[in-house]
Amino acid sequence: MKHIFRKGADPNAPTLLLLHGTGGNEHDLVPLAEMISPGSSILGVRGNVLENGMPRFFRRIAEGVFDEEDLVIRTKELHEFLDDAVREHAINRNRLVAIGYSNGANIAVSLLYHYEQPLMGAILFKAMVPLRNRTVPDLQQMPIFIGAGKYDPLIPQTETKELINTLTNAGANVYEQWIDGGHQLTREEVERAKEWFNEQFLEA
Repeated sequence: MKHIFRKGADPNAPTLLLLHGTGGNEHDLVPLAEMISPGSSILGVRGNVLENGMPRFFRRIAEGVFDEEDLVIRTKELHEFLDDAVREHAINRNRLVAIGYSNGANIAVSLLYHYEQPLMGAILFKAMVPLRNRTVPDLQQMPIFIGAGKYDPLIPQTETKELINTLTNAGANVYEQWIDGGHQLTREEVERAKEWFNEQFLEA
């Protein structure tokens, strides 16, 4: 998968896996990563699917309706890419934290639904339930930050709450950040994600 890797200044900070939204690329979330954890190494990945020329991580049938067969295939593709990338770039796989927005957040959740401990933790902005009627592996107190908008026109609050419940029931330690906004990222969310990240991964 097309990607960038940048070595961070802090060897003790987790590496950040950056997963963009529809129409983004491997560079899109770099400024976000620099705000949340300036010392971290960065692995930015571009989705391999194109929708009207816009990169995505998996196909969808309509707005909010995923192509589940393609989602499973693309989740496996990303998982195998990560196995290769950690070797190529000497990344500690056990210290990999995803930052995903929208479509990127959804593929990150799908990793958690399909594989045992593929990540150390995750920051998920505007995420949805990727699949239903699936037993999620034991998440073993994995720290997960979920940023959601109370008035998101694409994601009903009930959908976000279902996702939070599913992750919590699988053992994750989920932190919810609700804003009085929609689907766009806000500075408020990013600043709270930075505080949460420091509390979870950087403070002794």
